Amino acid sequence: VAALASSLIRQKREVPGVSAQRRVCPRGTTSLCPKQLLILLSKDRGPEPQLKGIVTKLFCRQDFYLQANPDGSIQGTPEDTSSFTHFNLIPVGLHVVTIQSAKLGHYMAMNAEGLLFSSPHFAAEGRFKECVFENSSALYSQRLSSRAWYLGLDKEGRVMKGNRVKKTKAAAHFVPNLLEVAMYREPSLHSVPETAPSSPPAP
Repeated sequence: VAALASSLIRQKREVPGVSAQRRVCPRGTTSLCPKQLLILLSKDRGPEPQLKGIVTKLFCRQDFYLQANPDGSIQGTPEDTSSFTHFNLIPVGLHVVTIQSAKLGHYMAMNAEGLLFSSPHFAAEGRFKECVFENSSALYSQRLSSRAWYLGLDKEGRVMKGNRVKKTKAAAHFVPNLLEVAMYREPSLHSVPETAPSSPPAP
């Protein structure tokens, strides 16, 4: 059964609070007491993962798996054994997800011209509306333009321009194949530099 990221409830882990009361470590010891170790470890770990998402493969109804390549390009492949077909689907809003390459850490994004590209940084262009059908297929659309543009692959496995993808066609329908459920830290727009790419890399 395909599990979709948007159907998973955003959950926050409760991190056990640390009492503000000072406790004195036993005298005559040079090592850290358990209280000091707990404080140091909680500082080193950073923010706890708060979002429940999934690691998945996205199988297009055109008989291709979506794949993110090391050179930044995105395409479809008939092979399902490559780790470059693994993606993190992370909920970032109501029925909104970001699609991140589990292998490379790059985010999939679509610019205002409908061109799909990958970026090492999370941006508004990397937010996709997820629409799920009863047959477990899903549509992923970007709304930076005045209308919805869809993620899609043609019959050769090539990425299509968003404004050429029809939501009723097989090119736009993806079936997430669940690999595992995972916890994620929320992507931050504040980490995006001013020079974040707004167009796909040159071929």
